[in-house]
Amino acid sequence: MIHLDTSFVIDLLRESARGRKGPASTLLTALGTEEIVVSLHVACELFAGVELSRTPVRERESVNRLCAGIPVFLPGGEFPRIYGKLLLGLSRAGQRISTMDLLIATACIESDARLATRNAKDFARVPGLEILEY
Repeated sequence: MIHLDTSFVIDLLRESARGRKGPASTLLTALGTEEIVVSLHVACELFAGVELSRTPVRERESVNRLCAGIPVFLPGGEFPRIYGKLLLGLSRAGQRISTMDLLIATACIESDARLATRNAKDFARVPGLEILEY
């Protein structure tokens, strides 16, 4: 399973709007038949971006179309425990990352998935998280 990070989805939307393949769509093609999902937290970030945009109606349509084709991964019962353990470990190591990035990383770890992201620098701090950087 592959989770798509917010940066990946945004790049995919921009590439689609330009009508040209770029790094995100190239990686998506290379993933072939692997199961692709976005976490609930990525979906939240996308819709927050919609509401903050200058063209929310157009952006909402784009995000709705994309989200209709990609399942949203919902956290399970182990999510809070995994999140707490990761937060503690990162805090003790002085390696904290943003709350949303840690929530996204936790979803990946809970589902034993890799994360496709352009933001590998921050996510690389999360132990046990396998990253697909593009």
